[in-house]
Amino acid sequence: MSKLTGKKVLFFVEEAYEDLELWYPKIRLEEEGVTTVVAGPEEKVYKGKNGYPCRPDSAIEKINPDQFDGLVIPGGFAPDKLRRHQRVLELTKKIFEAGKPVAFICHAGWVPISAKMLKGKNVTGVSAIKDDLENAGAVYHDKSVVVDGNLISSRTPKDLPDFCQAIIRALSQQV
Repeated sequence: MSKLTGKKVLFFVEEAYEDLELWYPKIRLEEEGVTTVVAGPEEKVYKGKNGYPCRPDSAIEKINPDQFDGLVIPGGFAPDKLRRHQRVLELTKKIFEAGKPVAFICHAGWVPISAKMLKGKNVTGVSAIKDDLENAGAVYHDKSVVVDGNLISSRTPKDLPDFCQAIIRALSQQV
């Protein structure tokens, strides 16, 4: 039995999510014994940028952040849609303020930007949102993964191995 058995991690999904940035960490965490729950604004099938379908386990409105040990926000164009949902921002901020890992990759930095939680934080993301991250008060680093407290960020799908290792490390350090 893995030391992560019993851990539960929330994933957000919306239209045009980056397929690899949702499925790779989801499967990788499940290999470690983590229960994953995917939530979207509606309980319908969402298509990834590359066409891969994802049916969420729950609607975002039904999610209780206290039931989760962490959050993963995939990139693609989905984060631009997700950040328009007040409940997404509330869940992201509550999980962050509880000291639990909040991991975001590529364009997903838009969600914590809109949740107003990056001021003074060290982060990375796809270079296209570097200005957005800096304008939100974050310090941008062009690295495969940046960990600042319970924030974990990566740039693009090529960084997924480092991103997943950082998430697994953070979850295994929880009491």
